[in-house]
Amino acid sequence: MAPMTARRASPALLLLAVGALLGVGFPLARLAREAAVSPLLWALLISASVSVLLGAGLWLRRRRVVLDAQHLRYFVVTALLSYAVPNLLVFAVIPHLGSGLTAMLFTLSPPFTALLSRLARLRAPSRLEYAGIAIGFAGAALVAAARGEAGRPADWLWVGLGLLVPLLLAIGNVYRSLDWPPRADVTWLAVGSHGVAAIGLLAACAATGVLSTLPTLVQVPWVSAAQVLSSALMFPLFFRLQQVGGPVLLSQIGTVGAGIGVLLGAGALGERYPAQVWWGTWLIGLGIGLTLRARRARAGRPSLTAPP
Repeated sequence: MAPMTARRASPALLLLAVGALLGVGFPLARLAREAAVSPLLWALLISASVSVLLGAGLWLRRRRVVLDAQHLRYFVVTALLSYAVPNLLVFAVIPHLGSGLTAMLFTLSPPFTALLSRLARLRAPSRLEYAGIAIGFAGAALVAAARGEAGRPADWLWVGLGLLVPLLLAIGNVYRSLDWPPRADVTWLAVGSHGVAAIGLLAACAATGVLSTLPTLVQVPWVSAAQVLSSALMFPLFFRLQQVGGPVLLSQIGTVGAGIGVLLGAGALGERYPAQVWWGTWLIGLGIGLTLRARRARAGRPSLTAPP
């Protein structure tokens, strides 16, 4: 999507676009795992490619960028809260919790974000939005629960550590609205925050020996290229959604992505799911529909989130 189109897009369209691009990443990540690509290396590929490609685009278009203290703080805090630390935590807890329970933890991000937004005195969701969040959460939990190993006994120490993932994501969602730099360029925000994240992930890959597995990316060139392209398209829209939709709406991209991931898995990869996954996908659609209806009803009311 071109930058000017992104500026004109409504919060509803941005949510669907960002959620869809995020959902594309789920089957791509599965294909990468099957090719023995480390999740940590995959996270590095995403952040490094976003920073390099979008940064090159800014340079070619001779776009003026701002690098002051507030932008630097924004880059570092966003990278830590939203990308680097959550990825490292997921990398640590999956062997102990399994992929299903770890996926279920991500469904807690929207309710955590709604609670923190209220505490931060940002615009509180309406009752209909709360209902949409709750229904979407239930649907995403049903989908996640079907993803292998969700029912196995779990060490509560690792569960507690895993709960930091949606909590950090929720804190990051609220922080990005509260500390939004004046006259910020959404593409520059994506470049800077992912650049900082890439540095941290590169250090983690080097420290854990994962960097030596870099050739595994070459074994899945089209999968890697598709992930690079979808990420480069997604993150300018991600920050634009943050700007015009606020943290609560943005937090639901994972819910949309879960539904899209199921549809792509069935349609493109031939995956077969139990009935609860399809019920969960239906609930996700219903929840998102209620949320967007509530947003349209409140479209004319003032918001304390960052101005467009």
